[in-house]
Amino acid sequence: MTLPPARRGMALKLPPVLAAFWLIVSGHYTPLLLMLGALAVFLTVVVVTRMAVADEEGLPLRILPRLPWYLLWLCWQILLSALAVLRLVWSPRRPRPVVAAVPAGELPDLSKVIYANSITLTPGTLSVSFRDEDIEVHAIQQAGITGLESGAMLDRVKGLEGR
Repeated sequence: MTLPPARRGMALKLPPVLAAFWLIVSGHYTPLLLMLGALAVFLTVVVVTRMAVADEEGLPLRILPRLPWYLLWLCWQILLSALAVLRLVWSPRRPRPVVAAVPAGELPDLSKVIYANSITLTPGTLSVSFRDEDIEVHAIQQAGITGLESGAMLDRVKGLEGR
């Protein structure tokens, strides 16, 4: 079975990623379990290669070096948003939900998904759908939309791609 160069590169990158993930998740390092883990990684790579489903988008190794910093920043944003929603819930004022289109720029598909998921993870905002170059967002208050329109999250997502 011959693979195109792009698929061959992915078949070479996949085993170390799977093995590292298996070792971290397993936490057991006895000889028998290490051999079973190696067998599981081997079989997974064979199946994924034969199905031709591993590609650059499915295994985005290029974002891994910048991902921990982005996740730390996102956790901080989730905490700040949770506090804002808590303040709104305890406030005597009623929330005024808003639906708006937030520009997503010219992001690759993977970055658009990361951006939309990041919006949904922050309390008080929800990504509803993709439109051409926008993401339709429902927010519990206008401040959520204003924060997204400032572009801080979009810039962070672009930074994951190294832009």
